[in-house]
Amino acid sequence: MFRKPVKAALFDMDGLLIDSEAVYIVAMQAAARHFKREMTLDFCHSMVGIPRVECNVMLQELYGEGFDLEEFRGVYSANVQEAMAERVPVKAGVVEVLALLAERGIPCGVATSALRDVAESHLGRAGLRKHFATLVARDDVERAKPFPDIYLEAARRLDVPPGNCLAFEDSNPGLTAAHAAGTMAIMVPDLLQPTDEVRAKCLYIAPDMASVERLLREHLR
Repeated sequence: MFRKPVKAALFDMDGLLIDSEAVYIVAMQAAARHFKREMTLDFCHSMVGIPRVECNVMLQELYGEGFDLEEFRGVYSANVQEAMAERVPVKAGVVEVLALLAERGIPCGVATSALRDVAESHLGRAGLRKHFATLVARDDVERAKPFPDIYLEAARRLDVPPGNCLAFEDSNPGLTAAHAAGTMAIMVPDLLQPTDEVRAKCLYIAPDMASVERLLREHLR
């Protein structure tokens, strides 16, 4: 199943470890309504897996140069904070997968397009940060996903060749980045299914994290 011995596992965050993508979409559409603008679900989906800087460009192009993006971001962030005030929801099966990897002595890292302060906060409040030996965020590298930089840096910090790393992603840009880095890339789709191009880059497509746990139990040696 795995091309090489598995010596590390790398995880995206949003939509894979934490159930946040749907929260972000609701918050974004509510912010648009606050400014009496419309934002379609298709447009929201087009931003899944895309870093904040690139999303800002997309928003500016959508609403025009005169649109106050900073104020919009403030309203959006407040909406997200309110939605996650009580808890940061963890995706089903994540804790079991991380426990299995720890049992097998495989170090784990996070490779996320989120900014570091957001990632540290969300993972900490979700009770997941302790499971990861390293966290590489958007502001730690020059190029964002779908470029491979985030995954290459995470593998470097764990001192493991990318080819010996499993990488878990829920988005098309993220899977593209993991594949370009040379990892053994597994997709666990969240809101969107893989495109045909991305499907060809996947080592495996799992319907959920419970399926990932079964896969690891069967094939990890």
